[in-house]
Amino acid sequence: MLRPMILDCLKGYDRKQLFADLTAGLIVGILTIPLSIAFAIASGVSPEKGIVTAFIGGFVLSLLGGSRVQICGPTGAFVIILFGIVQQYGVDGLATATLMAGLILAIMGFSGLGSVIKFIPYPVTVGFTSGIAVIIFTSQISDLLGLSIKDMPADFIGKWAEYAKVVSGVNLHAAALGGFTLLILIFWPKISRRVPGALMAIILSAAAAKIFGLNVETIGSRFGNITSTLPTPVMPNLDYSVIRGLISPAVSIALLGAIEALLSATVADGMIGGKHRSNMELVAQGAANILSPLFGGIPATGAIARTAANIRNGGRTPIAGITHAVVALLIMICLGQWVKLIPLAALAAVLVMVSYNMSEWRTFIGLLKNQRSDVAVLVITFALTVLADLTEAIQVGVVLSAILFMRRLTMVSGVEVISREISDGDQNSLISEDDAKELKRVPPGTDVYEINGPFFFGTAFKFEEGIESVSAVGKQLKARILRMRNVPVIDSTGLNALRQFLSQCNRHKITLILSGVQPAVLRAIRKTGLDEQIGHENITNNFKSAVARAKIVHGWLAKPQDDRAVEDGYE
Repeated sequence: MLRPMILDCLKGYDRKQLFADLTAGLIVGILTIPLSIAFAIASGVSPEKGIVTAFIGGFVLSLLGGSRVQICGPTGAFVIILFGIVQQYGVDGLATATLMAGLILAIMGFSGLGSVIKFIPYPVTVGFTSGIAVIIFTSQISDLLGLSIKDMPADFIGKWAEYAKVVSGVNLHAAALGGFTLLILIFWPKISRRVPGALMAIILSAAAAKIFGLNVETIGSRFGNITSTLPTPVMPNLDYSVIRGLISPAVSIALLGAIEALLSATVADGMIGGKHRSNMELVAQGAANILSPLFGGIPATGAIARTAANIRNGGRTPIAGITHAVVALLIMICLGQWVKLIPLAALAAVLVMVSYNMSEWRTFIGLLKNQRSDVAVLVITFALTVLADLTEAIQVGVVLSAILFMRRLTMVSGVEVISREISDGDQNSLISEDDAKELKRVPPGTDVYEINGPFFFGTAFKFEEGIESVSAVGKQLKARILRMRNVPVIDSTGLNALRQFLSQCNRHKITLILSGVQPAVLRAIRKTGLDEQIGHENITNNFKSAVARAKIVHGWLAKPQDDRAVEDGYE
């Protein structure tokens, strides 16, 4: 349903819920500031761009989105892609890629692809998330330890090799401050869950650095003054050559944003007992990412941690998300000059904690105990994310998802020669008692096959293999009944396999009879004219009619004046 959730949430809205939403929005808005700044810096852009993204993305998504409680803003999932784009195309290129990703997200939502994104296998999602966590952790080691590195390698292995070279140059003040920040992040939740630990960690670390005069790099020393006004909207560079080079990164941003947003919305549904509108959520994500780069922002998506914080603090409608966005903007305008005092070692510690929470290492280890196909998908996605490129990892992950899905279908699909099982006294558990009685009435010289599951290119080979295994007795047969009651869909490859099977039957002068053809499959057969080749009289609605048709072929019954009489209503 393409209807913003806020329209339904405002029905029966009262003061009590308004107060709860405003309180939750205020708390999450304060929490958003250090995280947005940290993600912006890690992405290779100036700190205020993260806050602008939190305001634009958070406001637009809450206004148009399909979730009651989703909080939108910059997230760690984007960091690796964005940093690579900034290094290659600059900040202008990032703005263009963000705008393109927004358009892709909107198209996905309007096309109804929100439900399709949910089918990406869990091992692929965990592989992405764990790999991104490892890369974020790796990228923060330099600031966490105060290492001086002029030209940081872009690849994972190169970074660690560089760290090994300069490890003797650790800034003890930065390392101590980073450790102090981590301790606050770890133990503060035991003191209070109402006040965000990340906020307290940043405030106390900045105060400690100022009071004790620690020799640490701050936001101000690296980036200068922080802009305290909302930038004037500017259209990104839409040069064709730039757009062409950014297609792949933009698709990756859109896919990753869609996956994380819908995953966050699903988690939120479980916490509040609600149900989000996935397609509306994607449309809103698209709008947020179209507007964000116009004001100098970076890609935004649903943030699981901030969404959970919103729910825990009483937020139940999009009003909380809108409040959070406004609070973030007001903090930038009113307190922007204080942001420059934040030590980079403290922000690095915040991102290290974020990466730990993202890593899902327990889940990762648990999945390693699953079947080999799931383990292979998990490890390949994780390895590509860490060692290659996240864009490639996303593309390969989507392909692996499709392959894994087809493999699952193939495993549950197949063809059985059920007439021989009955004649050998082997009662198949899938055959009903009535069908078993009907099978005993099948005339000699008739084989009965059954296809189970979708008949598509991933399973057609199993049908062909099953037919080949009994083709040697073809000359002794007069009829073959192919039961298709459990075939919900058929594609071109399946139709071709069916056509080849018909040709084989015709060569041996065997009549092919189809039984229990479902409407969708029957329509596909008709479109290709295959029903004319098989013969309308040989396409029946149920097994009883198929057996009657086989008896006519064997001459046991007189052929009715209208062959369609055996079809029991075939149209």
